[in-house]
Formats: sequence, C-alpha cells, structure tokens
Amino acid sequence: MPETEHRKPLEGRRLLVVSTNYAPELTGIGPYAAQLAEHWARSGADTHVLTGMPHYPSWRTEAAYRGVWRAEEQRAGVTVHRRRHYVPPRQSALRRAVFEASVLAHGIAAPPPLRPDAVISQLPSLAGGVIGARLARRHGVPYITVVQDLMGAAAAQSGIRGGGRAAALASRAERYALGAAAVVGVIHESFVPRITAYGVDPDRIRLVPNWCHVQAPSADRAATRARLGWREDTPVVLHSGNMGLKQGLEVLVDAARLAPEIRIVLMGDGNQRDALLARASGLPNLDFLPPAAADEFTDVLAAADVLAVTQRASVLDMSVPSKLTSYFVSGRPVIASVADGGGTAQEVQRSGAGLLVAPEDPAAVLAAVRKLIEEPAAAAELGAHGPRYVVRHLSREAGLARFDALLTEVLQDAEGRNRR
Repeated sequence: MPETEHRKPLEGRRLLVVSTNYAPELTGIGPYAAQLAEHWARSGADTHVLTGMPHYPSWRTEAAYRGVWRAEEQRAGVTVHRRRHYVPPRQSALRRAVFEASVLAHGIAAPPPLRPDAVISQLPSLAGGVIGARLARRHGVPYITVVQDLMGAAAAQSGIRGGGRAAALASRAERYALGAAAVVGVIHESFVPRITAYGVDPDRIRLVPNWCHVQAPSADRAATRARLGWREDTPVVLHSGNMGLKQGLEVLVDAARLAPEIRIVLMGDGNQRDALLARASGLPNLDFLPPAAADEFTDVLAAADVLAVTQRASVLDMSVPSKLTSYFVSGRPVIASVADGGGTAQEVQRSGAGLLVAPEDPAAVLAAVRKLIEEPAAAAELGAHGPRYVVRHLSREAGLARFDALLTEVLQDAEGRNRR
C-alpha cells in the first residue's frame, strides 16, 4: 500500500531542510537531501528546502539557473527556495571560503518567509550548518544537523591549496553548527571521535547511514558495453563521481599508463577534470565520460568489470563517498585505493564486496585488478556481496525510517520542554 494512503505521520508539521546541494544534482549529497525532503512531504509535512543553484559536480551553475538571483520551485511536493551564490571553477582555500561566504550571506539575508517546527541541515556545507543553526535559534525550534563530510578535516586532509590555514576557520564553523544541534546525525561511526572532540555529547549523536538512492541495473550488460564501445576481451575499470582533489584520481591515470591492456574510464565531472585530462594526454586506454543519466547510471556501472574508489592517502575521517552505495547495488567488485582504517575502508570491508589496496599506488591497483580478472568466479562472488549488503543495511526504507526517528525524537523533546 502506498505510504500516503495509510498514514500521514507528519500532518500539520512544517519542516525546513537547509542543504547547499539539492535536486536536480544527481551525485553527492543532493540526492539524499531531495529524497529525504520528498519523503517528509509524502508523510504530510509542509516541507521547504533552502538551497543553492545546481552546480555539482561540474562546479558550473546549470544553464537554466545562470543569472537567477532567487527562485522558488515546487518539486515532488516540496517547496524549494534557491539563492544565488558564487561557484568557484577551480578549488583553493580562498575560493572555497568565498563560496561558503556567499551561500551564508544570501541565506541569512533572505531566508524562506516561514516559521518551521524544526530545521534540518547537512554538512559539509559550513554555510548551511550555520544558517540552519541561526534560523532554528531565531524561531526557537529544534535543530538537527547531519554530517555527510567534515570540512575542517577536509581542508587539512584533501590537499587543497591553502587548506592548512582554512582548517581552523572551518572547524570553528563546524563547532558552532554541531554545538547548536539538539541531535547530530552521522553517516558513519568513524566521524564520531572528531565530533566528540568538538565538545558534542556522545549521547546526542545518532548513526544515520546513507541509503542506496539508485535503482538496480536492468539493461543487458553486453548491449551496454557495446553501446559504450567497450570490447568484451578488454577489462574495464570504472571510477564514477566527483573529480576533486581528495579523490586522488592521478593513481588511475598512472595505472592506465602502466597497463595498456586495461581500459580505465573516469565518468563524471569536477574541478580536477582538466588537470586529469592533461595528465592523461596520449593514453589511448583512458576514457573520460560525462555523468551518466539517472535512468542508465547503474547500467553503466554494471557494464564495467571493476569499480574503483580512490582517495588521497591523507583522507581518513572526513568523508565516506556516497558513490559506494551505488557501486554496491551494481553487483560489480570494488577496488578501494584508500587509507586503511578510514571510514571508506571500513565500509568496503563490512560489505565484503571489494578489495583494499594502498592509496596513491598505481601498481597496487593494477595487481588487484589483475587478480580479479584472473579469478572471475571470485570476482563475481565479491560483486554479489554488494546487492546483499544493500538489502540488509542500505535500503531506502531503512534509511528514511532512521531520519523519521531522529525527527520524531527532537519534536517530542521540544514539546515536552514546552509543556513544563
């Protein structure tokens, strides 16, 4: 029975979600913010979203929104309030600071004209976290923040130019946003030590893992490979998602140079794409593809032989890539070139769907790829663990139910305090 036919648990509630990224963005945290807001709208809440102009992962404002200062849209029952902001074409600490400052300034100057019953924000947007905390305080309503990434750690770990100087400022903003929250949600337990180091009471932290937000592949695998020009006798290693500094995708470019018999495919966009193109100049076995459309995304993932997730060696506790949930549902084995002990490594190990190799080591990546190619039965068994893990732990229903519990908890606590 459809959700809307048998209950409306949030009937009469008004909610404000603050997320710099939102639909129609297809990667990163945007899809999670959109599916959460739409779920609450279906549950009967008058749901509003304060967000920016679509720009991720290309870091270019989408054509339909260029020159737009403010906009209000209706998307799947959600009222979306968009505010213009600066979009840096290249990343540095200074440019990222200007981006965050422009989001903060416009969000504070022109918030949605409403009084919500609760405010929910998503980090890593420092501006979004601060805006959410301030609006909740202004209206005297409970505030929830959900940590998808930690920008303070990102500035220190990702290699961004000027990141060391930016880390302290980012950490101050995070401390403010986290300290103001009634409850802090984290997508992975590896974030907890850093959050408690900000002074957050562990009793206020809740684990709310991301769910798989895409559909399982359905197209014929051989037909998809033929359409993409991938020969059946050529192993294909695919990385999908943002091409940023923290991904350290140079390792895959260098792997392609060492193994001309293997095709490496980088699918997506990001501020490092041009630099990677230059590094890959003259490599006939390395392809760059634009982001796949939503209706074919997992079909493309499933057409590859191996899926790669890469991070710089310094990246430990600041993020767990959202691409992992999509990788798992595709049923292909994963190679994770990431630091051992970080959240990404833990998640790959927990799923049983992939192999860990040393970060920033193209020879280690190639050794793992060749192992999977030479042992197709073992590779297939690894890949089969992914969809099973999704069913057991990463279903959309389970993920949204965790957020419902989070929201119900803070609303009930607020009502209890008001009755005293």
